[in-house]
Amino acid sequence: MASLSYPQFPAGTHVDRYHGREVADPYRALEDTEAPQTRAWIETQNALTASVIRPTGRREAVHDRLARLWNYARAGLPVGRGGRCMRTRNTGLQNQDVLYVSEQPEEEGRVLLDPNELSRDGTVSLSSFAVSYDGRHLAYGLNDGGSDWITFRVRSIDDGRDLDDEVRWSKFCEPVWLPDSSGFIYLSYEAPQKALADSNTAPHLRLHIIGTAQDDDASLFSMPDHPDRLFSPAISDDQAAIVISVMQGSADRNQVYLRSIADGKLTPLVTAFEAQFEFIGNDGDRYYFLTDAQAESGRIVAIDVAAGLPAGGIPELEEIVPPRADTLTHARIFGDDLVLLYLRHAQSLLERRPLSLPPANPQAEARVTEIPLPGIGTVSGVSGERRDREIYYQYTSFLEPEVNLRYDLGTGSSSMLDAASLDFDSAPYVTEQLFATSRDGTAVPLFVVRRRDVELDGSHPALLWGYGGFNIPIRPFFTVSRAVWLEQGGVLAVACLRGGGEYGTKWHEAGTKSRKQNVFDDFIACAETLIARGYTSASHLAIQGGSNGGLLVGASITQRPELFAAAHASVGVFDMLRYQKFTIGWAWAGDFGTSDDEEEFTALHAYSPLHNVHDGTCYPATLLTTGDHDDRVVPGHSFKFAARLQRAQGCGNPVLLRVETRTGHGAGKPTSLLIEEQADVLSFLLGHTGRSRG
Repeated sequence: MASLSYPQFPAGTHVDRYHGREVADPYRALEDTEAPQTRAWIETQNALTASVIRPTGRREAVHDRLARLWNYARAGLPVGRGGRCMRTRNTGLQNQDVLYVSEQPEEEGRVLLDPNELSRDGTVSLSSFAVSYDGRHLAYGLNDGGSDWITFRVRSIDDGRDLDDEVRWSKFCEPVWLPDSSGFIYLSYEAPQKALADSNTAPHLRLHIIGTAQDDDASLFSMPDHPDRLFSPAISDDQAAIVISVMQGSADRNQVYLRSIADGKLTPLVTAFEAQFEFIGNDGDRYYFLTDAQAESGRIVAIDVAAGLPAGGIPELEEIVPPRADTLTHARIFGDDLVLLYLRHAQSLLERRPLSLPPANPQAEARVTEIPLPGIGTVSGVSGERRDREIYYQYTSFLEPEVNLRYDLGTGSSSMLDAASLDFDSAPYVTEQLFATSRDGTAVPLFVVRRRDVELDGSHPALLWGYGGFNIPIRPFFTVSRAVWLEQGGVLAVACLRGGGEYGTKWHEAGTKSRKQNVFDDFIACAETLIARGYTSASHLAIQGGSNGGLLVGASITQRPELFAAAHASVGVFDMLRYQKFTIGWAWAGDFGTSDDEEEFTALHAYSPLHNVHDGTCYPATLLTTGDHDDRVVPGHSFKFAARLQRAQGCGNPVLLRVETRTGHGAGKPTSLLIEEQADVLSFLLGHTGRSRG
């Protein structure tokens, strides 16, 4: 392919000084998304990308197949309270899911909230909702244009009308109702002056009383001396206390405080940032938590609130469920039973066991019941209240979209609540799990999905996806775009890298800060394993990732450009020296470290994609995608990396930038825009991984 003529953005002379070392930042001006020069550059980049991708017949065929396959009815898990049942539904191609209310989960019910009516382009989305305890009101959050900022409204469930209440400038939270249904708790920030520049710090937990103005909302909890802390509220099972978790950014270690609902008294329960404590329920003064304290794979413990807090900041922990080799990722209490979700080599296991039996009792293990799953896949959600006798859970796999199942706690039987029916034949495909060996000898799980009749001769297009960060476990899950990739003859591979949550605390920490290079080594080892075993070859291999996974792609192509034919990085973090200076970026320091620390600067600079591009290198065909309203990973990351890669590219492989308007980090993106985006992405990747390149 002939070299492209890329839009030029003038390189500046800006230089930063870090710990005595000068680092050039020639495209600093591209951090200002709204500057006229930047907007003009975005338009020319989008025009170039469209001119390269869209004229091909492949793109039209992929688009049509995506639209047909996407057009299937789907529903969310039931959420019940106050005799009402709430479920989201989508008929197939609706831009946003619609919220319905009914008496029973089997019933479709009536429309309570249709976000598709709130904007012409479908870019206003429902971020979260909660039903008041009396079942009368719905508190719901809206995101506009892909922004993380949430505006909360309140709707009468009886007549579907909104009250006058409006609560603005919240993010990263769901509304939590008081037990008397008088109001809800939310996380509040100061309004930013510049949406994509100002850091979002020093939040408050506030209480909004229905029928009052937001200016009157009382602050229930804040830590003004610690602006880098985030708060998450829950209501205790006995409705006596607000359980407040305090996090330092995205680090998986937290404090716990109890705030009495009756008198506002604040009781510290855990004050040391040494482990994760996730509240799952209580019986009076006995509070239950999922924790990794002295248990890297997770366990269930009880804390006696009346016993007080020792000087070390960690109370006495009574073990309820001991740790085991499998990773405990989620727990709920229903009646007197625990429902536990484990990961075994990144595959879900769902179990039920009595809450009351001590772990040393030999009867405890005998009374553990495995809740059946349809196959090797992922439980992506569990819903229900503690008093319920039926619970609901959602299951998906690489070859099956999400289905909703019901489990009867009385009979111990499962049944299908509803299943998705779409125009995709999964029978010709098989899912395998391999283990790649990383540079330091670590075994790295790797899922591979392919046609059963594929010959392992290295001739097949393959798409390798990864993330590797923030203690997030990567598990089997279905997407329409992956199904289309498989139908086009591609092999799909999904890597479970260090930095994620597949194997507990040590696995996560092994991919953080100065150890972040382990994540890239793991990913590269997975690519080499696919090639060595004949699934693909370097000339047919594409890699893909988003957000932290975009960083993964950027680091991989700058470290091993010859290993990949094509790359797609979505909303990626590419400038590792300045990421913490924008919006919520400071919260990622627990995983990344920051350039403010000399040792961490050295590690960051060594792999930062923006700072490791070398002129004249032949980089893979690369597509960078972002949204101009992304206020989580600001689009300046992608802009600067695109400009630098385009200037440095030493061969004819295209480096393209695709910027979506009125979209953000990805959540709430309308279906119509998802189809357009995926048509561009898939046709680009297919075009550069096929048997004939060019």
